[in-house]
Amino acid sequence: MKKSLIYLCTTLVLTGSAFSQTTDKDKKQEKDKSTTEKSSSEKSKQASVTIDGKVINYTVTASELILTKDDGTARAKIFNVSYIAKTASAKDAAKRPVMFAFNGGPGSSAVWLHLGALGPRIVPSSEDGTMATKPPVVLKENPYSILDVADLVFIDPVTTGYSRVQKGAKASEFHNVDGDVDSVADFIRRWVSENKRWSSPKYVLGESYGGVRAAGLSSKLQGTYGMHINGVVLLSSLLDFRTLQPSSGNDLSYAIYLPAMTAAAHHHGVIKGDRDALVAEARKFADTEYLTALHKGRNLPLENKQAIAAKLNKLTGIDTAAILKSNLRISSSFFRATLLKDKHKVIGRFDARVAWSALDNVYGRPAFDPSFAVAKGPFTNAMMAYLTEDLGWEDKRVYEIITSKVHPWKWNRSNSYVNLSSNISSALQENPHLKVLIQCGHTDLATPAGGILHSMDHLNITPEQRKNISVKWYEAGHMFYLNQPDLVKMRKDLVEFIKE
Repeated sequence: MKKSLIYLCTTLVLTGSAFSQTTDKDKKQEKDKSTTEKSSSEKSKQASVTIDGKVINYTVTASELILTKDDGTARAKIFNVSYIAKTASAKDAAKRPVMFAFNGGPGSSAVWLHLGALGPRIVPSSEDGTMATKPPVVLKENPYSILDVADLVFIDPVTTGYSRVQKGAKASEFHNVDGDVDSVADFIRRWVSENKRWSSPKYVLGESYGGVRAAGLSSKLQGTYGMHINGVVLLSSLLDFRTLQPSSGNDLSYAIYLPAMTAAAHHHGVIKGDRDALVAEARKFADTEYLTALHKGRNLPLENKQAIAAKLNKLTGIDTAAILKSNLRISSSFFRATLLKDKHKVIGRFDARVAWSALDNVYGRPAFDPSFAVAKGPFTNAMMAYLTEDLGWEDKRVYEIITSKVHPWKWNRSNSYVNLSSNISSALQENPHLKVLIQCGHTDLATPAGGILHSMDHLNITPEQRKNISVKWYEAGHMFYLNQPDLVKMRKDLVEFIKE
C-alpha cells in the first residue's frame, strides 16, 4: 500500500492526473508483485509417503511467521516447516491432531526431530545409529513418521534455523527461559488461529532443553491463551538443572548419572550380567547408599568409602583406585574418557554406545563427542538439500542447525537452578485430561533419564493426576531414534499416546 501511494504521488507531480494514468494493468502488476513478495517467505509442495501400508498425501510448507507487538511492530520471524495430511473434507482437517515439535540447546533448530524421527522424509542412518554415513546424504521416505495420525509443525526458535530477531527488537528478549517460552507460545497461538485449528487436539513435543520449553508451554498456553493441550511429550528431556550440574554441596547429579553409566558399561562389555537387572540395581543404589554416602561428605568413614567405591566399580567398570581418587564422584566427562581408555577410545555424550578412536585421549576429559559427529554432518547436508532443492526455499543467510549465537542465555533465576517442574504440575492440575509421555534412552549421557524421572517423582500432584504420566524406554541414547529398532518403537508409542 505504501509503495502504491508513492507511485500515485509521483504520477501527480509528473502529469497532474494520477487517477487517469492508473490502469487495470497497473493494478494487476501491483497484485502480481505482492504475490511474488509473499511467496518468497512461503514455499509449499504436494507430496506423499507410505506409512503403515497406507499412502498419505500431504502438503509441506516452509514459511516464516512474523511475531508482532500489540501495535503491529515486527519482533521476530519464526521459520517453520509444516506437514498437513489431505483429508476428505475441511471439517475433518480442522479436527485432526496437530503436534508442534522442537529441539533444545538452547540454540538448536528442529532439524533433528524433523528429519530424524517424525517427518515424512528422513536422514538415513546405520542400522544401530552408531556409524557415520557416507556423504552426500540423500533423504528417503520415513515409513515411521506419525503424519498418518497427526499433522506436524516443526519450529525453529529465534536465532536458530532461519528464525531471526527483527529490526527494533532485541535478541535478549528471546534468549532467556521465559522469553523463549513466550515467543514459541505466541507462534503456536498464531499458527493455530491462522490455520483454523482451534478444534484440533494439540500436542507439544520437546527434546532435551526442548523439555524445559515444553513444560513452560504447557502452563503458558493454558494460562495465557486458554489453549488446553492434549499431550506433552518430553523426549530425552530435563526439567531441573540440579540433576545435571553438580556444585559444592549438591551431589544429586552424580547419583542421577549412575544408571546411564551402568547401561553404557554393559553395552561395551566392561561389566557383565543382565543389563536391566544391573540398571535397576544402580538406580536403587544411587537413591539410597550412594546418595547417603555423598551427603556425609568428609564425615564418611574410610571403611564405608571403600565399600561404596567397590560397588561403583561393579556398576561402572571404572577402577576402584580412580573412584577413590575422585572422592566417589564420577563425572560424565571422566567416565566417557576413562571407560575405554585402554582401547584408546572415547565414548559419546549424546549416545554412549558410540565409541571412536581418540588420537589424544586425555585422561579425565574427552576431546570430542563422537555421537554428535555421527549426526551433525549428515543432518546439515540433508536439511540444506531439502530446503533448497526440494522445497525451493531461497535464502542467503546461514541456516543455523545449532548455534552459540543465543548465548549468553539468561536463565531467569537468581541464586537458584532452573526448574520447570512446577509448570508441569500446574498444567496437570488445571487440565485433568492432559497426558504426559516421558521418553528415555538408556545410554544418554547428555540428559540422563534419571534426571527427568527424579523430577516426575517429585511433582506435587495427586495420585489421580499421576496416572496421566507414562514412561517409555529405548535402547540407545539422547537421539535414540537414530537406532532403527528404537525408531520403530518410538512411532508405536507416539501413535498409542495420540490415540488414547
